[in-house]
Amino acid sequence: MKKLFFVSVLSLFSAVAFSQNAIDQAMMDQAKKDKEKSDSNIQDPKQSAKAAYWMDRANTYQNIALQYSQLDSSAALTAYEAYQKVVELDKTKKGEPGRSAKEAQEILSGAEGTNLYNAFVKQGAEKYQSQNMKGALEMFQMAQKVNAKDTTAALYGGISAQQADMKDVAVEQFEKYVSNGGQDPSVYYGLAQLYRANDNYDKAVNTLERGLQKNPDNKDLKAEVVNIYLAAGKEDKAIDELKALTAKDPSNVQNMVNLAILYDNVGIKTNQEIRELKEKMGTGSGVEDAEKQLQSEKDKLDVYEGEIKRIGARLKAQPKSADLKRQLSEVTASRDETKANVAKYQEELKAAQEKANSPEKANMEKQLADLEKKYTDNRAQTIETYKKALEIDPNNYDALFNLGVIYFNDAVELKREVDNMGMQEYQKRGKEVEGRVCGRFQKAKPYFEKAVKIKQEEEAVTTLENLNNVLTQFEGKKVECIQE
Repeated sequence: MKKLFFVSVLSLFSAVAFSQNAIDQAMMDQAKKDKEKSDSNIQDPKQSAKAAYWMDRANTYQNIALQYSQLDSSAALTAYEAYQKVVELDKTKKGEPGRSAKEAQEILSGAEGTNLYNAFVKQGAEKYQSQNMKGALEMFQMAQKVNAKDTTAALYGGISAQQADMKDVAVEQFEKYVSNGGQDPSVYYGLAQLYRANDNYDKAVNTLERGLQKNPDNKDLKAEVVNIYLAAGKEDKAIDELKALTAKDPSNVQNMVNLAILYDNVGIKTNQEIRELKEKMGTGSGVEDAEKQLQSEKDKLDVYEGEIKRIGARLKAQPKSADLKRQLSEVTASRDETKANVAKYQEELKAAQEKANSPEKANMEKQLADLEKKYTDNRAQTIETYKKALEIDPNNYDALFNLGVIYFNDAVELKREVDNMGMQEYQKRGKEVEGRVCGRFQKAKPYFEKAVKIKQEEEAVTTLENLNNVLTQFEGKKVECIQE
């Protein structure tokens, strides 16, 4: 994905700046003299009371801002204030605006043919170039006062605020750019990023959608909608967006892989929900673990009881044996500890069984059935979509590796079932399940082999080595692999 955008000020300069090489030194000297005279006369009460003085001062400083910024890098501000003073002072006998006041007001309002707006934009660009971001922002904001409907000052004001780490102001400026009809997709992208950084996902998506209205074919904006839905935890909406992208461009392998990864992630999340629900119901490892632990402690208790009887019998024959007395004391202590464990696991088993038989069981069973169906459907979509990606690009590393992981994890999950079997159950169907485990490892192997040929990623190489070791163990145990 694209990073936050950066816009060069060079294009801005090309529009409003003037070549310093073309400036006549005599004219600049005259501008300097005009400035000094205006600064001096401001102290004269008679001069400073006249609208004509302020108009002259405004024109002098506007000229400096447009052509001689080296004399005053904020001359546009002085010009703005002077034009305001003209409007304030130039009144007719009837109290209405005079000719100069009307002219000044037109300049302050950015009327056609006036240049105060350009003066602010130019000096803002110069401050930006010198890394004075706050000063640049001030100039661009003033430019917007002169011409509130323009997009250029709002755009560069937003960039300056962003560079100055004034994120709220940047948002405000970019929103002005958008509301004034700005179309640059990078602005919409960057504005969405600012909203996303504050976890304001709805506004981020809305911004991208507004950008897509102006730029309907922009791939970056479309892809970022998916990313923001993912960041907001709205996988279903992200999937819908990616499905639309793949439907519009079915040859785009990256979109297809990304869609498969989304399905894959939803499947992992659903599988975890299934496990947690089974645990809550007591039909998963809760009851089984308690039963196993209880049986193990009972078996140990039988051993300790038998040992106590044996040592007790020997003590009758050797009542003075200190060693036998020590042994009896240690074994008795172990027996008592095991009794306590038996009582504890009996309570845990009882609690797990009560969960399994709770009044909520029917509701949870329905939830479980729904989740298992969702998982099955999602798994089918995941595999199908990865295979579609491989139809487009048979050497796509991500699709190959992730398909291998699916089958590898299937085998690991099934192996867990074998590990949890009791002896009788294993004797009954353990070999058959192990054969299916082996078959799924075999199914994963060609995907990892091809992935490793394409890219020597450590994770793929290590996984393939482990997989080959497991298959060698199955071969040594003479397990017949069953492909499904």
